Amino acid sequence: GPDPEDGARAWAEFAALHGTALRSSGVPERYWGRLLHKLEHEVFDAGEMFGIMQVEEVEEEESEDEAAREVRRKKPNPGGELCYKVIVTNENGLRAADPNSIFLIDHAWTCRVEHARQQLQQVPGLLHRMANLMGVEFHGELPSPEAVDLVLEEMWKFNQTYQLAHGTAEEKVPVWYVMDEFGSRIQHADVPSFATAPFFYMPQQLAYTLLWPLRDLDTGEEVTRDFAYGEADPLIRKCMLLPWAPADMLDLSSSTPEPPDEHYQAILEENKEKLPLAISPVAHPQDHVFKVYTDIQQVLSHLTHPRFTFTQNEADADILYNFSHFKDYRRLSQERPNVLLNQFPCENLLTVKDCLASVARRAGGPEGPAWLPRTFNLLTELPQFVSYFQQRERRGEDNHWICKPWNLARSLDTHITKSLHSVIRHRESSPKVVSKYIESPVLFLREDVGRVKFDIRYIALLRSVKPLRLYVYDVFWLRFSNRPFALDDLDDYEKHFTVMNYNPGVVLKQVHCDEFIPEFEKQYPEFPWKSVQAEIFQAFTELFQVACAKPPPLGLCDYPSSRAVYAIDLMLKWDNRPDGKRVMQPQILEVNFNPDCERACRYHPTFFNDVFSTLYLDEPSNCHVTRLV
Repeated sequence: GPDPEDGARAWAEFAALHGTALRSSGVPERYWGRLLHKLEHEVFDAGEMFGIMQVEEVEEEESEDEAAREVRRKKPNPGGELCYKVIVTNENGLRAADPNSIFLIDHAWTCRVEHARQQLQQVPGLLHRMANLMGVEFHGELPSPEAVDLVLEEMWKFNQTYQLAHGTAEEKVPVWYVMDEFGSRIQHADVPSFATAPFFYMPQQLAYTLLWPLRDLDTGEEVTRDFAYGEADPLIRKCMLLPWAPADMLDLSSSTPEPPDEHYQAILEENKEKLPLAISPVAHPQDHVFKVYTDIQQVLSHLTHPRFTFTQNEADADILYNFSHFKDYRRLSQERPNVLLNQFPCENLLTVKDCLASVARRAGGPEGPAWLPRTFNLLTELPQFVSYFQQRERRGEDNHWICKPWNLARSLDTHITKSLHSVIRHRESSPKVVSKYIESPVLFLREDVGRVKFDIRYIALLRSVKPLRLYVYDVFWLRFSNRPFALDDLDDYEKHFTVMNYNPGVVLKQVHCDEFIPEFEKQYPEFPWKSVQAEIFQAFTELFQVACAKPPPLGLCDYPSSRAVYAIDLMLKWDNRPDGKRVMQPQILEVNFNPDCERACRYHPTFFNDVFSTLYLDEPSNCHVTRLV
């Protein structure tokens, strides 16, 4: 027989490798031994214990409300709805204490959302299997575009998700998967009989779903799981379960007032930021030469102003110009109050997407200001979003939304959708905000391509918070999409996104702002750039005013030794004024700390000299900057 020592060694290795994951998923230890055996030998023995039953749903239910009846009527094939259930078929039932009562469920389809359409079109047999599994009716030859679209919509009732903890930013983008026919037939229950958890088996680099009972079951009892597992709040549960149990949330207020002060206090603690003590501003003689300590190559290469010199010793520095975030301002303020910095305590209120939206509401009430797309934090404002979405749907208004993670840059894991189910489910993968997608952007005619989306990046220089002193660099940057804009093919990156420089195969269209302005005015003669830019600057001013209006951690901290450079990305959208006149309304998309200034330096070698003169010497007059406040 097998050597018990080998067994013990294998078990110890398994526990060392997977114990943390199993524990955090709540898999009882009594199952681990059999689980290892099933994984090593690929034992799929669920068939010995369970069976799938087809249930005809009753035609009309007395208790059925108007909304549910409507939903049923709209289904592709009304009438006797086929529904599946998984039941315990083993004549002895199933005991939770039995170490064998854990089962492997295979995954039928695994992908990252942005590749889903392509896979359905190209992987042989995949579309057919998914259509069958999801109950999507299809006629004629596959793949038909209609069948693909239906599967892409229906998959949000079947998708599950996990994230790899290690690897590049790309590899950390959430993975979505559909369990095999058996796993996908397990229905929801608020008080479930089973638990499931995704599980990544390292030695084979394979993902499975684990299934284990939460109580003893007799033969004939149903296998159910909680589709909103881990959520106790009844309202949020109702929203999370909408893909399977349609509900009308129209009576709920969609207004999102600013969160309470504790919300910001919690963010400060989560960021592990320690606020500085009050200090007096530093005074330097007129001819003082500042020693700069920096790990940013662009600064080392381009800062040539005679009043700055570099030091490799952090302890000697007058200015710390760091690429990464400081955390312990308290210590800095105690030990080296006169060291100048390139960042402000609490600036994440601007640079993190959910904070930007909540702080901006100080300028525009619960709906937010005109210069920010309507945004909801999916973690804390899901019910309000659902209500708002359904209200727009009822009024027949455009309902395209863009779902963005709080924490991944470069538009990774960012999705455009008009599917409410998709937004609700995306919330499960990682913290996200959802913003109204700009459905009527101001377009720019590219001779070679047609009318495309573009976005504009300005560099803002924050000299101080109290009093607020804000400058903007006179040169702005433009990025263009590579395909003509239309509200379709929402997964076509080059049509909907302007960030092209991360994809080596994609051409990056660059137009200098000096060429852009006359060309723009030729395309839109009734919108002189000067007046468009005045609107943009007004939006920046309001944003920084509200971000600095409250004491930290509710606002940026007025630390006298702080200075900062931010990149503000925006688009223009068409809006109608009450008098019927069309206007170009700036839409601030995001604010970035320590932006990549490679383009700035290439075309404007004095860029960092201007930045440092403005922020550290208080000599903006000969620099290419405009003072906003």
